Amino acid sequence: MPNPIHPVILCGGSGTRLWPVSRKDRPKPFLPLIGERTLFEEAVGRVASDDRFAAPIVVAGERHIDLIEAQIGSASKHRLIVEPCARNTAPAIALAAAMLPADDIMLVCPSDHHIADEAAFRASALAAAILAADDWLVSFGIAATHPETGYGYLQRGEPLPGGYRIAQFVEKPDIESARSYLASGDYGWNGGIFAFRAGFLLDELRAHRPQMADLVERAAAEGAERGKRFYPAQQPFAAINGESIDYAVMENTARAAMVPADMGWSDIGNWAALHDALKDGREDGNVTRGTVDLDGCGGVLALSDGPRISAIGLEDVCIVVSGDEVLVTTREGAQSVGKLPGATEQ
Repeated sequence: MPNPIHPVILCGGSGTRLWPVSRKDRPKPFLPLIGERTLFEEAVGRVASDDRFAAPIVVAGERHIDLIEAQIGSASKHRLIVEPCARNTAPAIALAAAMLPADDIMLVCPSDHHIADEAAFRASALAAAILAADDWLVSFGIAATHPETGYGYLQRGEPLPGGYRIAQFVEKPDIESARSYLASGDYGWNGGIFAFRAGFLLDELRAHRPQMADLVERAAAEGAERGKRFYPAQQPFAAINGESIDYAVMENTARAAMVPADMGWSDIGNWAALHDALKDGREDGNVTRGTVDLDGCGGVLALSDGPRISAIGLEDVCIVVSGDEVLVTTREGAQSVGKLPGATEQ
């Protein structure tokens, strides 16, 4: 690439499915769930010290600015866009695009995913950037490792240099469909990582969501720069009808492409997903942290920041103790943790 790629790191959502560890004042991106670094620090680190990538643009709400600046470091040359309110990913990404010259390439990354193979991530990012420079809107097609019903899928179409046209976007499927997708080899998970030429992304947003494009343009034009922070104008941004980038643009454009990405990816979307990311081939499938005693258990995730956890004869259960809260769920039930009163009433 003749110019560096601009990482755009999205810090939205509250991570309620990882309650009680993830809470509104310190949600999932800012927690060290896999190793010593937080997921946000991992996202920044994947593109740091590589001159093919510019300093990151971080898009976040006011509530988490202090966490971001503490974890990104005072020496960073990052730029921070402070959303006045949450309006989903399409407006957030469009704001970042409006801050860039039209021909710059942006690499949109969630702040709360884990990627084990960072070299593979960067290789896919470079392939995506080349397609984006030719006015493709590019998604990462994550290599599917099992029949997952909790993710959307991308079907490969005709080959392109370094990738494929997207033949079809598929919503979260039933288990039989997921098994058929995995067996065919023609589908990847939609991991929410994208590459766009900034000007073309805004052109396509205007074609498919003209009112949103107008309001984003106004919010950017009427906003205020304060040091490394940019504050979009509140009134036009709050008037936006929030929508994901998939629904607003990707599923409507005629220029949707994907690059394959086999990089040890997980969205760490719930406790079962974290368990899968941590168990690393252990024979009994148990993962523990803190003071934990397990007897005759298999496939158990047990994490405690204080009191001892003792369990006998359990299978495929997640037990999490954080502060004064205790969660016990089956792996199947982990997807519903965010609906519990403790998670929603923070």
